Amino acid sequence: MLPKTEAPGTGGPSGQRLRWWTELPLIVLVYAAYSAGRLVVRGDVAAAVDHGIGILKAEQFLRLNAESPLNRLFTSQAWIGVPADFWYASLHYLVTPAVLVWLFRSRAVHYRAARAWLMISTMIGLVGFTLLPTCPPRLLDASHGFVDTMAQYSGYGWWGGEASAPRGLGGMTNQYAAMPSLHVGWALWCGVMLWRHGRTPLARVAGVAYPLITTIVVMGTANHYFLDAVAGAAVMGVGLLLVRPVRRLSDPVMATLRARFIRSDGVPSATESSIVGAGCQTSVGERLPRQRKQSVDLGAEPSAGPAEAEDGAPAAAR
Repeated sequence: MLPKTEAPGTGGPSGQRLRWWTELPLIVLVYAAYSAGRLVVRGDVAAAVDHGIGILKAEQFLRLNAESPLNRLFTSQAWIGVPADFWYASLHYLVTPAVLVWLFRSRAVHYRAARAWLMISTMIGLVGFTLLPTCPPRLLDASHGFVDTMAQYSGYGWWGGEASAPRGLGGMTNQYAAMPSLHVGWALWCGVMLWRHGRTPLARVAGVAYPLITTIVVMGTANHYFLDAVAGAAVMGVGLLLVRPVRRLSDPVMATLRARFIRSDGVPSATESSIVGAGCQTSVGERLPRQRKQSVDLGAEPSAGPAEAEDGAPAAAR
């Protein structure tokens, strides 16, 4: 369960409000580091192929064979394969940011923990790409029976035949970053957010359907093995466990940076008095002498003091 340490409605520690101009650069920076890291750690192609074949053998030993029948279905039925390719090439770029924005605007109290979970898991995935570069099924030798649906249906979309990247930019992506599947990991994160924080039955249905369909799509398009999808879910689980300790270390640093570089909201702190005037501090509800005089000048009839009250009349309360 995600930790909740923020004051309701603020999304930040100690009641500090979120600001999009501080959140957006942070997210862009982390994603840029992740994308650059994928390119840098491409790894050896021969080792990636060996790892891919090793995963296939492990699945055969476990009697798992979900990729092959799904891939045959997607390649033989264009009405399934083409939407699946669009799903694979597009939705993780659209749905994940959309859920982040929704949390930021409507569920601010949960936003920081959810964002931390996503970022931590993404960095763990990058470590996986580094340690275990893996050739996806679509890039294995044809003798293994897989067809690259992205190449088969490339005429229907903006992607090229060599990758899910836009045409001509296939060399700008790491095609051997298959283990773990962050397509599945990010979809699982979106599903959990929709299930936990959505207030309608439709949101909960989407929370279940989106990661499930994404898992089917990544296998049917021959972009991932079933064990890649399992690893993607496991990475999200590890990331969730690390949210609390990572935030315990990072929140003081972020608070210091915000106090130094971000302007304050002008809200008085709890240690400041509520009313301050002419260098004199007063308690809540107490008026300055000038204020009492002004009320007399405006025609407000002052209450009778104890000495002026009629006999037997109660004195005005102070």
